[in-house]
Amino acid sequence: MSAAEVLLERVRQDGAINGQIVKVDQFLNHKVDPVLVHLLGDDIAARFVDHSVTKILTAETSGIMLAQAVALKLQVPFVYAKKKRPITMPEYYAAASYSFTKQESTTLYVSKEVLHASDKVLFIDDFYAKGSTFKGIEDIVTQSGAELVGAAVIINKSTRRDIESILTLDDLI
Repeated sequence: MSAAEVLLERVRQDGAINGQIVKVDQFLNHKVDPVLVHLLGDDIAARFVDHSVTKILTAETSGIMLAQAVALKLQVPFVYAKKKRPITMPEYYAAASYSFTKQESTTLYVSKEVLHASDKVLFIDDFYAKGSTFKGIEDIVTQSGAELVGAAVIINKSTRRDIESILTLDDLI
């Protein structure tokens, strides 16, 4: 079975869909099925194997598992934008983000030590909904002078089709 077929089966078996809300916390973003995550990571990595990706970039926390799986397959490091700036990060890029699921604003931080102008960046996340996290990541990539070579998510809940995804909301309905 393809990654999309396996994911669709898991959503139907262990998840729930209520309008724009897709509940996947039994296997993706609370309790995590590592075999499923690696299957999804392999699928996404295959789409970007020819994009000369040098870094995967995601936001803390839900994108980390997929970012790691894709990074492992592409054999590049991954970076996650932190939601709190530690004192060990004196120089950083920062951008605002809003979580519609959590109903809160946050600032994303990436150390200038880990993202450089020479990087070709692939953005990875679990969901794409209204694009606030992606906009923040785009802002950080622009600040760094790096090049954003693509964006991929597990489930795209928007009408944007320039975001690679395993499933769209239409696939789930």
